[in-house]
Amino acid sequence: MTDPHALRSLCLGAVRDAVLQPVGELFHTFPGSHEQAGGVTGVVLLAESHLAVHTWPELNAVTLDVYVCNFGADNTYKAHALIDLLLAAFQPTQVERHALERGRTP
Repeated sequence: MTDPHALRSLCLGAVRDAVLQPVGELFHTFPGSHEQAGGVTGVVLLAESHLAVHTWPELNAVTLDVYVCNFGADNTYKAHALIDLLLAAFQPTQVERHALERGRTP
């Protein structure tokens, strides 16, 4: 995606649908070439932590990073729901997915 307004709308809708709470946001378009529009980086700050999205139209690629804190409640399923909603919207032909549980104590 090269339209920061469309990416913002997509991200905020997915955040809402995943029942997470946005508290701030920033979407920035990078310059492209005369042949192609530049990519967009977007960040949605969440009460639970953040969503970061980076698009590379020249590579037909996007990266998604969702981090949620589990202080007071386990928000893991909400993080997975958010990623699933965004993947459904982008409809990638290839996905490389990594999950890291941080801060777990034995």
